[in-house]
Amino acid sequence: MPDHIPDLGRTVMVVPTFNEAENIAWIVGRLRLAQPALDVLVVDDGSPDGTGRIADEMSAEDPQVHVLHRTAKGGLGAAYLAGFDWAITQGYDVIGEMDADGSHQPEQLHRLLNGLADADLVIGSRWIPGGSVVNWPWQREALSRGGNLYVRILLGISVRDATAGYRLFRRTTLEKIRLQEVKSTGYVFQTDMVTRTLRGGMTVREVPIEFVERVRGESKMSGQVAIESLKRITAWGLRERWHKVRARLRR
Repeated sequence: MPDHIPDLGRTVMVVPTFNEAENIAWIVGRLRLAQPALDVLVVDDGSPDGTGRIADEMSAEDPQVHVLHRTAKGGLGAAYLAGFDWAITQGYDVIGEMDADGSHQPEQLHRLLNGLADADLVIGSRWIPGGSVVNWPWQREALSRGGNLYVRILLGISVRDATAGYRLFRRTTLEKIRLQEVKSTGYVFQTDMVTRTLRGGMTVREVPIEFVERVRGESKMSGQVAIESLKRITAWGLRERWHKVRARLRR
């Protein structure tokens, strides 16, 4: 790990959970060991397997671990929006995202922290030189690569992994995006946030990570979920293009 990480201010990693009892203590422990100065916010969507209780126990033992309980499973984006709102209210300068299943390695978080030194949003990317995935079947890799290519073409952005969920935002970035206007709740949320950041004239940087497929618990991602996300992106992209055409016609 590099000796120097830029002073970015108070930082919190938001970790959404639903039925991650097998993983939550393991991943939070790794995160606290890899970056002891950072805080952690676990956002639990009413997991019936006791994930929230385990998170509460960790919080009781470690003042840098916080828990936000939601009463129902409302989707990935909704969980992140709740976590972001909490973090902004608490005065954090940098607000991050990561999965609870170990696919985003805390030991590589320093790459994102360094990348944020000259960016407004930094993404841990699988699809730039140096990035990789571990234990993925070729069909899933093809779906992710193809989906991201489709996003780049449809939305006219250059980010190669717009669907990635390992990220760091500056607080000022989230404030400029105006979170109250973000309506995406599912996996399309990630692409929505990238596009809003770019449309706001801010800088998005990608750094390479090694993405590791979960080994414990049940994945929330499936081909059906991915296809549904692409459908939403298609509708969103076409609507945005239509608005641009109408604006030009009015001139």
